[in-house]
Amino acid sequence: MEHLLRYIKRLKSRIMNPKYKLLRKSIFFDFIGMLSYFIPIVGPFLDLIWAPIAASQMSKMYSGTKGKIASVLVFLEELSPGFDFIPTFTITWLYIYVWKGKKEPFGEPIEVEIIK
Repeated sequence: MEHLLRYIKRLKSRIMNPKYKLLRKSIFFDFIGMLSYFIPIVGPFLDLIWAPIAASQMSKMYSGTKGKIASVLVFLEELSPGFDFIPTFTITWLYIYVWKGKKEPFGEPIEVEIIK
């Protein structure tokens, strides 16, 4: 039973990890960006509204030079017809946390086990 509780606690800490919250947010924004791809006639006009919003969100989510470059890319991607299927937010997250290997957005979490 004790092992199960420790496993649940570790799983909860991973789910609530800021890195994975950022991934969920990235997937959500990619989903919003892809919605206009499936709306005929009106979709391209919605991209005109979504492109600056997406660029702004990208620069807020990912700071520094990588965030600025990604915000320009997402802006251009949203304005370009036929490119809405590209998950730019998720690709940026993968680049920062998987391919470049950044550990945590806010430092390493400390796990403490109290033994009685």
